Amino acid sequence: MGKMNVINLNGEKVKDINLNKNVFDCEANEIVLKKAIDLQLASLRQGTQKTKSRAEVSGGGRKPYKQKGTGNARQGSIRAPHYRGGGVALSINPRSYTFKMNKKERALALRSALSLKAQEKKLVIVDSLGMSSLKTQEKKLVIVDSLGMSSLKTKDIKAMLNKLNITGKVLFVTSNDAENLYMGSRNLNKVNVILAEELNVFDIVNSDTLVIDEAAVAAIEEVLN
Repeated sequence: MGKMNVINLNGEKVKDINLNKNVFDCEANEIVLKKAIDLQLASLRQGTQKTKSRAEVSGGGRKPYKQKGTGNARQGSIRAPHYRGGGVALSINPRSYTFKMNKKERALALRSALSLKAQEKKLVIVDSLGMSSLKTQEKKLVIVDSLGMSSLKTKDIKAMLNKLNITGKVLFVTSNDAENLYMGSRNLNKVNVILAEELNVFDIVNSDTLVIDEAAVAAIEEVLN
């Protein structure tokens, strides 16, 4: 990955930027990438399901009838799983579905996700978000100089995306307070805004276009290099 253009929100070239090859052009590790996605999705599960075992249901403190002489099969409690109102066999208890993933694996997964966007020709860079000279079908990672916006209106965000020729799911990554950008885009169901320190594998893979401001690129490279 060599030099890339940095463009503004009007689609005009501002300058070139050199991307770190270790972050944006490494060999993607699909196994670690999948593990990171599985971990993130597993952590979203509440794990609050619960059923009562035979030890937790009320009643059944004595034998329903004597051991011998009735002609029936011997029973110890009316709260055994095969009884109506009895406990559940192999009952489910609250649990956490998360699992351990090492820091180096997490970093490798992020580098792999970013590199895949670049290697698949889905990488574009903007200083303030604009790509009139770039093919939207091939350029899916955008780096801008700044994602700061003074307007809170959704129509302004939509107009910006139209100027940049961006369609589909969009992930904005910024290093600054993005409240204005978030407020303006929260009604757009295909637009997501996160800070650079919140960057994660699932959001990268789940987006069609990755839009990053220049300061966020530096922050990402500092952490992942």
